[in-house]
Amino acid sequence: MSMEAAERYYESLGRTWERAAYIKARPAAGDMAAGEAFLKTLRPFVWRKHLDFAAIQDAHDMRLRIRAHKGLGGPVELPEHNMKLGRGGIREIEFFTQTRQIIAGGRDHDLRVRGTVEGLSVLAQKDWIPQDVAQKLTSHYRAHREVEHRLQMINDAQTHSLPRSAEGFARLAAFMGVEQAALEQDLKARLTEVHELTEGFFAGSGISAVCDLPAEVAESFDTEITSRWRSYPALRSDRAVEIFERLRPEILSRLARTANPAEALLAFDGFLSGLPAGVQLFSLFDVNPQLIDLLVDIVGSSPALAHHLSRNSGVFDAVIGGGFFAPWPGMAALCDELAALLETEADYERKLDAARRWAKEWHFRIGVHHLRGLIDADKAGPQYADLAEAALRALWPVVVAQFAAKHGPPPGRGAMVLGMGSLGAGRLNATSDLDLIVIYDADGVEMSEGRRPLAARPYYARLTQAMVTAVTAPMSQGKLYEVDMRLRPSGTQGPVATSLTSFSDYQMNEAWVWEHLALTRARPVAGEAAVAADVEAVRAAVLARGHPRAKIIDDVAAMRERIAAAKPAEGPWDAKLGAGRLQDVELVAQAGSLMAASLERGARDGLEAGMDCGWLDHATGSALTEAYLLFWRLQLVAKLLSERPLDPARIGEGGCRMLLRETGQDTIAALEAALVEVAARADAAITALLQSEDGENT
Repeated sequence: MSMEAAERYYESLGRTWERAAYIKARPAAGDMAAGEAFLKTLRPFVWRKHLDFAAIQDAHDMRLRIRAHKGLGGPVELPEHNMKLGRGGIREIEFFTQTRQIIAGGRDHDLRVRGTVEGLSVLAQKDWIPQDVAQKLTSHYRAHREVEHRLQMINDAQTHSLPRSAEGFARLAAFMGVEQAALEQDLKARLTEVHELTEGFFAGSGISAVCDLPAEVAESFDTEITSRWRSYPALRSDRAVEIFERLRPEILSRLARTANPAEALLAFDGFLSGLPAGVQLFSLFDVNPQLIDLLVDIVGSSPALAHHLSRNSGVFDAVIGGGFFAPWPGMAALCDELAALLETEADYERKLDAARRWAKEWHFRIGVHHLRGLIDADKAGPQYADLAEAALRALWPVVVAQFAAKHGPPPGRGAMVLGMGSLGAGRLNATSDLDLIVIYDADGVEMSEGRRPLAARPYYARLTQAMVTAVTAPMSQGKLYEVDMRLRPSGTQGPVATSLTSFSDYQMNEAWVWEHLALTRARPVAGEAAVAADVEAVRAAVLARGHPRAKIIDDVAAMRERIAAAKPAEGPWDAKLGAGRLQDVELVAQAGSLMAASLERGARDGLEAGMDCGWLDHATGSALTEAYLLFWRLQLVAKLLSERPLDPARIGEGGCRMLLRETGQDTIAALEAALVEVAARADAAITALLQSEDGENT
């Protein structure tokens, strides 16, 4: 048949057994290049991008149909037993291996091997199956194949059935060089163990069969909510309904054990209503019931995370994929992992989508670790920043290569990306955008060399726009980050990319004090290392040059007044805005860094620098540090739990418990009182600092 017709068939009608068959497929004759191209087009059909636990039921159903069709059901009896299709036979091992490959091979290219023995080995290496199971099945597979070969040699025919008579078994045993009794005993043991090792995977389920809920559990839930579930998109197929009905008692039982079952039910209802489809996710829960606990924990504590999950349920793949609860790998390891992932994608848009999918999984991981108390806000903030920087580092060369294909390589020494604000300080929250500046050095080269050459300035301006688009464009996996470039020289009226010479001249001769305050947190995050080193040298020179202390204090006081007038606090639970709160303290910290010409970027570093240079006394520094830590932790929790301004009444009992755990308070009322008291002390300290006529402590 034509390749086009075959592609249409597999795209619309292809079944799981056909996907399994294509694991082994390879061009064997004819136009080999055309054969390879055809198999390449089928990769999305064979290897799904998410963990595909729904394939287990498909494979199990197929096994049952084969048994029924061939009359191979029932217990293992050696006479005329089919070594290939019968219970405990070759096909069971192949199905077991291929189904496991199908489940995870879309995410892990190492699993895409043709051989059964090779497949078992890789699955064990990747911790998808225990090592001893892989070894046993490998031994049985080879033994089964040897018996199959001897049978075919004896019969001079393609047969898979054991002899029907004792004489036949005696002949087979003699041909294999063993005693008949030993052969029969070995065959029975191997077939039985293969069946036991594989049957639980296919027919077993982490969730028990459908059962009735205990009356007290059923009565504790609002039937008006549960009755509408069948109308949701996730339950529009019979297959999804079948799996969900098997899960439903377990889900409701676990919801009933939460601190506030009615609240948890509403949160779960919101999650379920947002799912565009259900078969894959429900199959995942069916085989991995521990994920239900994680889901209940999330929907009972973090509506924002639950909402994200309903739109991106594929992030559960990361939990099953291994290493989800391992220690944080660090930014360098993240860069290497994403770069390797992007290399496997040939198409530019697929690279961008892959980066989004990867980042969402790691972002989800940080949120879950924070939610469950495995890390606190002081660790979550740097992890969010590591993730953002790794994404920018890995994407920058991809964007440059794509742009250079049309316009030629970057003229001169290339460009770098400067992280500003919270990214530069290395502490982000769950919803942070990225403050960026792109700085280039054309090094006297006027034009690029490519099919459509550009002058250096428009080249880097358009390259910057391409990078921003690569990060912010909504794709099938959503956006990577929002980007803010208003901190570049000359603000929104200036060019989107700045030359190194212009950046240096502007910062040394024209920049306002507030721009130097912002520079205290600037940090290279991507691009050419040599250009980044020069930018850092400019930063060091600018900060060393300094400003009169009185000038800094006057400008900071004026900025504080403008911010207070333009962005008033939204109540006592606003961590960022308001007198004595996060933005207020960070402004003082940046002033301390500028006065001390400190190259450190963190807010606590800036407060220490302010004390070192004599601007802040110990009491003031301690009050501001206390405020910064309290409001930073409040901010991290608020951004994780809610997309709206924080309101303890809306984040549920689980969210409140997390809030108290992070801030070290016993009750919400005590926390609210502490926020008011700590902010008042910090406000008084800042006001006294900025009212000092000569900038010294009063």
